[in-house]
Amino acid sequence: PLKLLQPKTVPKRLGTSQKKPREPQVPRSLIKEIFRHFAKMPMTRDAFKIVEKCSDRYFKQLSDDLEAYTQHAGRKTVEAADLEVLMRRQGLVTDKMPLNVLIERYLPLEYRKLLIPVAVSGNKVIPCK
Repeated sequence: PLKLLQPKTVPKRLGTSQKKPREPQVPRSLIKEIFRHFAKMPMTRDAFKIVEKCSDRYFKQLSDDLEAYTQHAGRKTVEAADLEVLMRRQGLVTDKMPLNVLIERYLPLEYRKLLIPVAVSGNKVIPCK
């Protein structure tokens, strides 16, 4: 009767399997919506898989480049200037096409207000253009 009351020993696992942490990904719905917006045509599942893989690689490369710029500057935080340098190196931002023009052209109004702060007094916008 004493053997029944003793706790059972559980054997320890040797080499416990730990799950690999998954890298964050851009949501599939967002990729599909962006592609639909710019391509304005449907795509097959095979084509979507390729677009998804390319966008993952693209954003991975962007983040690696931004990390390199901040480390080169001796900082630990990515700043807007780093992003502008990256976009300039990609040819998206030029002297004829500044970052503010891209923001005004492609982003909705609520994001524009966050990225390009302007003071409004009555019907006047400060600073004047």
